[in-house]
Amino acid sequence: MPNGPKILIVDDEPQIRRFLRASLGAHQFHVVEAETGDGAIKTCAAEQPDLTILDLGLPDMDGLDVIARIREWSTVPILVLSVRADEADKIDALDRGADDYITKPFGVGELMARVRAALRHGMQANDQEPVFANGDLRVDLVRRQVSVAGNEVHLSPKEYDLLKELVTHSGRVLTHQHLLRNVWGPAHVEETQYLRVYIGQLRQKVESDPARPRYIVTEPGVGYRLKEPVAE
Repeated sequence: MPNGPKILIVDDEPQIRRFLRASLGAHQFHVVEAETGDGAIKTCAAEQPDLTILDLGLPDMDGLDVIARIREWSTVPILVLSVRADEADKIDALDRGADDYITKPFGVGELMARVRAALRHGMQANDQEPVFANGDLRVDLVRRQVSVAGNEVHLSPKEYDLLKELVTHSGRVLTHQHLLRNVWGPAHVEETQYLRVYIGQLRQKVESDPARPRYIVTEPGVGYRLKEPVAE
């Protein structure tokens, strides 16, 4: 039996579960399965997986409700795998607590990359490193210091709070509403243009080429993602 991280697959299509089981098993992941929303919640509680891969179109309840139910008691990373491609569905899933979203059909390479990123995010959430480093970018969360290529970068308080939110959830897509709510407060969740201005200011300070950002990546129509360090 594979001895890698345990992954719960939730999908009502046997062929999808079979494909995912084979793909993940080939990379030494230990796979458990559920085909309904109720089964997903019970299996997640019983098995305590390291990651849940969740389809939204389940026979007994919407996958969005499954995300909300699991988030009542668990921080397990949730990777949505769905045919729903509308931005509204992606935003709703991410706002309810999903860590990432892949639209069917998908490639195995992309899936495995997203799985690894979600697993890293789960480990970070349980043991947040005090210093985030990726390439030339370094963020010391204890001293509230930011540097690029060894040179200190001076950020405004809101710029730092925005970068900290991205760093804390590095590798995860954060919706516009999530960032606005967590950095500026609930009264500002509709001010997406305001957020774009601050993202632009951050890129000017931490990116070598703000027009082609290496670190703060736009997820069109949804939000932003801070890229995680690439393993050597």
